[in-house]
This record gives sequence, C-alpha cells and structure tokens, in this order.
Amino acid sequence: MEAITFTPAQLQVFNLVSHIKTTAGLEKLRQQLAAFYAKQIDEEMDALWESGQFDEKRLEELRGSHFRTPYNK
Repeated sequence: MEAITFTPAQLQVFNLVSHIKTTAGLEKLRQQLAAFYAKQIDEEMDALWESGQFDEKRLEELRGSHFRTPYNK
C-alpha cells in the first residue's frame, strides 16, 4: 500500500477544518472558499483583459456557448 503525502497547505487546511463543529461553521467555510476562488478568477480575468488576451470581441464570441460534457442516459 502506497503512503499518501500531503502538502503543507493540505495539512494546514486539515488542521483548520478539524475545529469546525457545526454545519453552520462548515457553511461559513464553504462561502469563504467560494469567495476566495471567485476573487482569484476576477483577478485573472482582469489581467487577461488588461493584456489584451481577452476583450469585448472574444466575450461576444463566447456568449451563449456551452462547454459541458454531454452525458447520455
């Protein structure tokens, strides 16, 4: 059996999560993580916009596109 090695970031998260005792606390953590990732995405999109890699023309090209994997039942 192969041993699992965790990164320092994973260990820190495990330590922090171990203190959550209620579903309300878990929900607050979920909201904070969602806000953290949303902010990162906003910053990356701003950088792409400022560099010219993404612009109004490209945005219009992508409008209405669907990139989900089709699942057959």
